[in-house]
Amino acid sequence: MVLAAERDGILIPGKSVVIEPTSGNTGIGLAMTCAIKGYRVIITMPNKMSQEKEALLRALGAEVVRTPDDEPWDSAKSHIGVAKRLRQEIRYGVILDQYGNVNNPLAHECTTGPEIIAAVASTPSTPTKPSSLKVDVFVAGAGTGGTVTGVSRALKKQHNPECIVVGVDPIGSILASPERLNDESPKPYVVEGIGYDFVPQVLSRDPADIDDWVKTDDGEAFQAVQRLIKTEGLLVGGSSGSALSGALAWLKTERGQKVAQTEGLNVVILLADGIRNYMSKEWFLDFALGPGPPRIPQTTSDKGN
Repeated sequence: MVLAAERDGILIPGKSVVIEPTSGNTGIGLAMTCAIKGYRVIITMPNKMSQEKEALLRALGAEVVRTPDDEPWDSAKSHIGVAKRLRQEIRYGVILDQYGNVNNPLAHECTTGPEIIAAVASTPSTPTKPSSLKVDVFVAGAGTGGTVTGVSRALKKQHNPECIVVGVDPIGSILASPERLNDESPKPYVVEGIGYDFVPQVLSRDPADIDDWVKTDDGEAFQAVQRLIKTEGLLVGGSSGSALSGALAWLKTERGQKVAQTEGLNVVILLADGIRNYMSKEWFLDFALGPGPPRIPQTTSDKGN
């Protein structure tokens, strides 16, 4: 998005101020890029997003403006509304707009998708671990929708037209399609980085891009995070747990069962976040520091000596 804006004359080195409403991850990416390129950055971000994200943004030189969680997206007090106001007030202010910028999904079509294809296609098929050498199913959470839309286009255009793409949306969000999957009005949820109370322009809800949708709740997501950490050694966050729990739920559907029962098919689940961003969150501290079964022998006799 930054490179395209520079090429198109939207960003002017030495003058432009990048302003972006975000749940944190895109903001961190922009702050990293702008630190290298020398742009001032202002990030607007809802209060529910973790303190770690704000700390990283500030460490990268960005200014952070927090906004209320309960404001609808089109409110002047929401993170989007505040960003629009700042753009009007700050000379040379530019919103790159991850929600409507075609370069958001295009970046994933040109980079993330081919990276996934190369990894799967280059992993040999063996008698003990047979592989189709293709991505047969791709599962990812949807925030702006740039990742799932862009990767889907890469997979279906360049690699496997029959690939099934599954979008995961938290209960309380309205991104899933058809509409009957969603609640009539948005509700709060704890998982960060996925789901919205409006449908971003860059999210394709065309079944040609995203075949199926699955709704997940916070409890399922955080249980899946614990499973990934304890059994796979993967230090990931809540939206990754949503992706895993969504994949497991989809594999129980009629179409999913056919995949699950076919040897050699590859299901790729995108784990889009790391625990670094969530270590102060109550859901993680309860899991990491909460009471559990004792692991250290209390007496010599407990060791079996």
